[in-house]
Order: sequence, then C-alpha cells, then structure tokens
Amino acid sequence: MLDIKLLRENPEVVKENIKRKFQDEKLELVDEVIQLDIDFRNSKTKADELRSHRNSQSKLIGAFMQKGQKEEAENTKKEIANIGEEIAKLEVLEEQLQVKIKNIMLILPNIIDESVPLGKDDSCNVEIERYGEPVIPEFEVPYHVDIMENLNGIDLDSARKTSGNGFYYLLGDIARLQSAILSYARDFMIDRDFTYCIPPFMIRSEVVTGVMSFAEMENMMYKIEGEDLYLIGTSEHSMIGKFINTINDVTTLPQKYTSYSPCFRKEVGAHGIEERGVYRIHQFEKQEMVVVCKPEDSINWYNQMWNYSVELFKSLDIPVRTLECCSGDLADLKVKSCDIEAWSPRQKKYFEVCSCSNLGDAQARRLGIKVADGKEKYFAHTLNNTVVAPPRMLIAFLENNLNEDGSVNIPLALRPYMGFKDKIVKK
Repeated sequence: MLDIKLLRENPEVVKENIKRKFQDEKLELVDEVIQLDIDFRNSKTKADELRSHRNSQSKLIGAFMQKGQKEEAENTKKEIANIGEEIAKLEVLEEQLQVKIKNIMLILPNIIDESVPLGKDDSCNVEIERYGEPVIPEFEVPYHVDIMENLNGIDLDSARKTSGNGFYYLLGDIARLQSAILSYARDFMIDRDFTYCIPPFMIRSEVVTGVMSFAEMENMMYKIEGEDLYLIGTSEHSMIGKFINTINDVTTLPQKYTSYSPCFRKEVGAHGIEERGVYRIHQFEKQEMVVVCKPEDSINWYNQMWNYSVELFKSLDIPVRTLECCSGDLADLKVKSCDIEAWSPRQKKYFEVCSCSNLGDAQARRLGIKVADGKEKYFAHTLNNTVVAPPRMLIAFLENNLNEDGSVNIPLALRPYMGFKDKIVKK
C-alpha cells in the first residue's frame, strides 16, 4: 500500500507507475482518492474545531449558573448538544471516507524499481543469465507422471476418488525423494544462517489482505467456512504475518527465516498438459525463505536470495536460468521480482521453479511492521523467495537425472537424505 503523502504531493509519479504496469483503468482512482483524502481532512478539521468550541462553551455553563443566569446556561447546553450531534455525524463521515480511501489504496500498485523492464505480460520478461549446461538426452524423456509411475511412485487415480483432480498420492522412493529435497533445502538455508520455522498453516483475513492483493487472494486462497481463517498458499503469508503490528529494533535486523509448510491453492484457470500431473496442484509442500530488513538493505538481500536458489539447483545438477519479471508481470505489491527457471529435457525449454520478490514497504505498511532506529521509526522492507517447491522441483529433478533404463540418479548432495542410495530403480 502506498503512502497517502505520495499521492498528495506527487500524484503524477503514481499515475506514471500505473501506466508502466499497463493498468490504465486505475488512473482515475488517483484523483478520486486524493479528493476523498481532502474531504476526510476537511471533515476532521471541522470536527476538531467543533470540539474546541464545545469545550470552551462547556466552561461557560458553570459561570452562568454561579451568576444565576439559568436561561443562558440552558441555551448553552442546547448549543453543546447540537454541536455534539454535528460532531457525531462528522465522525461517521470520517469513518466512511477512511474505508473508501483504504479500499482504493489497497488496489493501487506499488512503485516499481526503475530497473524493471517494461512489458505487458510474462512474454516480455528478460533473461538475465544461465547456469549449467542444458542437456537433451539421446533417448526420449517421458512425461514426469510416467517416470514416477514406472518407479511405482505416484497414484493419481486413487487421489481423484478421495479428493478430486489436482491431488496425488506419492509412494515409495518418490515420496522419500520429495521429503529428502525438502530436508536438504532446509539444511541448505540453515547453513546460510537462516532460522528454521514451521508456521501456522491458517491465517486470519487481516493477514491475508496484508500480504497480497485482492486479485491474488481471490485466485489462490481457500476460506475456512464459518471461521475468519484461510489456508495459506505459501508460508510467506504466515511468516510475514508473524511481524504484524511490531516495532523492531534496528539492531535485530535483518530477520531471516526459512520456513516449511504445506500449501493450498485454488489454481483457478489451470489447464493443458503441463497443468496435469504435479505441475499445478491444489496441495503441495514448500520450503521458503523470508527476510525482514532495513529499506537500504533490501536490494542486496534480493540479489542474495535469488542467488541462493541458483546455488541450490546447481548442487543438484539441474541447469537453471534467471528471468527479470517485466512491469506487467509484477503483482501489485512487488517492487522487483525475478523467476528462476529449471531446464526441462522433455520440453526442451525452461520452466518456473522459484520466484524471488522484493516488496519494499508494501506489506509492512499494511501490517504495521516498523523499524525503531533511535528516536526514528519507519516501515521495514520484506522479501521472499522459494527455496524449493517439490512438485515442480520433482519434475526438474527427475527429468535431469533420468537414465535411459528408467532409473534416476541421486546427486551426491542428496544421498545422505536418501539412505546413501546413488540411484532410484524400479522394484
């Protein structure tokens, strides 16, 4: 959420940012919220003046009574009562105006970084760098579900019966592989001085609207019927929520967490062959990294965090590339974001496996996350990045470590988590 002072003092900056994000339909909201803000401040000023006048008139009543001027005292009481009624009306108006202002401010996009490339959608994202050599085997690489089924590692049919489409049973060494990847990712981040955390898997609506836009919420979140609770779509939601309404001493920053959770997503609009199997599903597990830091440190942490993802994938012999997300592909709260994409030998192209985002002070402003630096207080910056999300990670891992006979090699880094096996074979 933007600072209202920015709209008061530099509305053209906000409008230009909206244009850069190709959201021209929101331009008129800038003028609308500025007028609402003027009306709110005028109403507040008038109410304050009336309160001051009421206080001064209240003092006269006692003086009138002492002098025996009962009629003047009664008239003053009536005037005070009328002032009270007018103040009450203004207070209702102020509350209504505040709600309207907040609702608009919540959908105005955050100011994106100047380095973000312009573009309407993800087709305009810009490749930054490639890591590792993409390999296309001499044999045909099967669809990832077929690889797992060949290793007796997945049961989609039973999951459809119990839960519907978008769910699965993982079995045997494939289930163990997913757990191994998560454990390795956990220890990978702990070794880089991140604190391991298992957060709540449900959060209140106040936190939901603090960490994401309404559009994201509608397309992602599952609501718990009859409760003010939502299932998390990623542990970033509850991890950032951990800091709600806090004032953090500057000496305690940065706060660095790596969090594990199951994730639940509606995945509205998912379709096509790559949406089947375990590419887009309603329930999965993920290891996340989250940083809360001083504003001047956030760009350095952003670069460090996506580099961690690259380093992890390289350690598992999976070629990856980084993509700078263009302006139109950024969610409204994001200042800057990049995707890490893994090489798919079957598709002969890269596909997204991680996303690293710098949200500036957008989440902190919504949730009241502040930094105390001496007498000065200001909003913190928040960042998040996927360490690994095993459903997609599994696809990349299996395809890049597959042998022609259907067995799957286990890289050295992962072997301690797989009983020191060097290969998964069909039993």
